[in-house]
Amino acid sequence: MQLRIAGTVENSIVDGEGIRYTIFVQGCPHGCPGCHNPQTHDFQGGKLIDAAVLLKEIASDPLLDGVTFSGGEPFCQAAALAELGKQVHDLGLNLVTYTGYTLEQLLADGREDWMALLNETDILIDGRFEADKKSYECRFRGSTNQRYLDAKASVAAGKAVAAPFES
Repeated sequence: MQLRIAGTVENSIVDGEGIRYTIFVQGCPHGCPGCHNPQTHDFQGGKLIDAAVLLKEIASDPLLDGVTFSGGEPFCQAAALAELGKQVHDLGLNLVTYTGYTLEQLLADGREDWMALLNETDILIDGRFEADKKSYECRFRGSTNQRYLDAKASVAAGKAVAAPFES
């Protein structure tokens, strides 16, 4: 299974609770003005990598609490990321997924691959970055419109369910 990625960050503490391995996927349709990662927008950019290589790197780090899928837009590679997310859970790690879509958009579309990734996600940080709502006070988010959601509870309820911060 191949993924197109912009890069990775080992031992991140800014992309979700605890120590995380963050994968920045390549390709994003949103084009949010002021995006923190504009280099990830081009769908032809980045590099192809086998997900097994990423999983091996993840599994080799005993300090990790979880993995974060960021972007770009993870839901543009949802099927491959859902499979990798399942393997991440098999390692006993949690999964945070960032998306420019809202939970409501993802649920309304109901795409099988999107639902597969949602079902593997523990924490969903949703919504486009909005520069006029930028805030350094938003934990793990760039703008105040973005939400920190319990993905599994949200899918079960069919509506957004906020996740508490652990620390």
